[in-house]
Amino acid sequence: MERVWLKNYPKSVPAEIDPNRYASLRDLFEQAIRDYGGQPAYTNMGRTISYSDLDRLSRNFAAWLQNVAGLGRGDRVALMMPNILQYAIAVFGALRAGLTVVNTNPLYTPRELGHQLSDSGATVIVIVENFAHVLAEVIGKSKVRQVVLTAVGDMLGFPKSMIVNFVVRRVRKQVPAFDLPGAVNFRETLSRGAALQMKHVEVEHEDIAFLQYTGGTTGVSKGAMLTHRNMVSNVLQAEAWMSPWIAARTEVVITALPLYHIFALTANCLVFLCVGAHNVLITNPRDFKGFVAELKRFPFTYMSGVNTLFNALLHTPGFDTVDFRHLKITLGGGMAVQGTVAERWKQVTGHYLTQAWGLTETSPAACINLFDTPFNGSIGLPIPSTEIAIRDDDGKDLQIGEVGEICVRGPQVMRGYWNRPDETAKVLFADGFLRTGDVGRVDNEGYVYIEDRKKDMILVSGFNVYPNEVESVAVTHPAVLEVAAVAQTDERAGEIVVLFVVVKPGQQLSEREMIEHCRKSLTGYKVPKHVYFRAELPKTNVGKILRRSLREEISRPRPA
Repeated sequence: MERVWLKNYPKSVPAEIDPNRYASLRDLFEQAIRDYGGQPAYTNMGRTISYSDLDRLSRNFAAWLQNVAGLGRGDRVALMMPNILQYAIAVFGALRAGLTVVNTNPLYTPRELGHQLSDSGATVIVIVENFAHVLAEVIGKSKVRQVVLTAVGDMLGFPKSMIVNFVVRRVRKQVPAFDLPGAVNFRETLSRGAALQMKHVEVEHEDIAFLQYTGGTTGVSKGAMLTHRNMVSNVLQAEAWMSPWIAARTEVVITALPLYHIFALTANCLVFLCVGAHNVLITNPRDFKGFVAELKRFPFTYMSGVNTLFNALLHTPGFDTVDFRHLKITLGGGMAVQGTVAERWKQVTGHYLTQAWGLTETSPAACINLFDTPFNGSIGLPIPSTEIAIRDDDGKDLQIGEVGEICVRGPQVMRGYWNRPDETAKVLFADGFLRTGDVGRVDNEGYVYIEDRKKDMILVSGFNVYPNEVESVAVTHPAVLEVAAVAQTDERAGEIVVLFVVVKPGQQLSEREMIEHCRKSLTGYKVPKHVYFRAELPKTNVGKILRRSLREEISRPRPA
């Protein structure tokens, strides 16, 4: 496809980036600490560390990993933490030691954690002690030989008795250190590492920086092999795209999405290294009252999130009194940003909510809208050094305006899935394009539009229905807080559209009213046939609505 999107690039944004600018993420990090040593790097729960602090502490951890844990180039270390200072120290320590990071969701079940540890072959894990009991159930079946335990407030200087559990919504049993083999406290690794030498390890572009596991929403979770070249490229691509709007030593970044997720990892943690930004870590963004209180403490310039997060903030008392004067970029990804949410965000904050798009397999950014333009419903323009192709089921290229599977090629596209050549072959074409599983089109201006995920598409009597379209109509009803449209098996039509709805507090809505509201804007076969009201909708750890869970719910046989 002709790169028509280039004509809409800002003049200062290049068509291509140079992935060879840095040999690795380690080199990028060490350049940042040389440039911004005295600048604040991370703040969490009132404690701030500078880039110089991060240099020292991550060096100590790297030395411990090499000399005490005995890890060498390419060995895997799992990090199972929410957004706390220890994560930043551990991730950069691991990268400086030449290791591969395996990011792990702290809320994993034993089954999920066991699979990821076994599949990745991680031999060291850094874990918040609240979740150690989950590890205890599966560690015997893994290759983990060293456990590093930490507490949420370990780096804050508070007594343990004063540390509030900001992470979990229910009390979880803690496992004593002696129940886990090779257990050591995170603080101890830093103190021991301070007396040890950090060995220089040659890290090259094709070394794996992260084994980033997919969410597993379509089956067994797979580890995307993201190389240093992939990650450096995506950092430079995003930095180039943001360059007209950001400046060195001035950016204050709100990081509410978990850093173990690829979106925040790249868009918040890594990209803003290049400009010496100050990252404010939100450990529990679901505490919206506390989240708003944090927003009032900082003159923040950048914030990323998903649609559900922005929507929840807009409905949180006091959010409209936050000082938004310094805000320059609000970046939405992970799921479709709804027009009503974007419009409301602009009304309340005075700034645009900009939609972006990518995948774990693309490190993740592939398309981003311009930050100074109104919400347009697209996922944006392909970013520098990125090509988009629209292909049919046979892999044939389609033309501008035609709908097919969105495919991506660029230096940020993963090497493949860890130990899964069969799965890799399913998604990577011989010419380097990645099948994304998203259905969409490119318009004459180069803007890319997503119709929906292939797996979420509803087939009603032979007609395709895209859930995003139904949801974007349903959510315009003034009583609706959240919605999800899914397929339900039907004897006559094969599938019908059904809607799950969360009503705003204090509002009332009937099934008939919801259906009639949709009928005003949707053709007959797209109109939901049933509406199911719920107090909340199932979501991933970053707030993305799980349509799969809803489909499974309505497919289960009901008791007689």
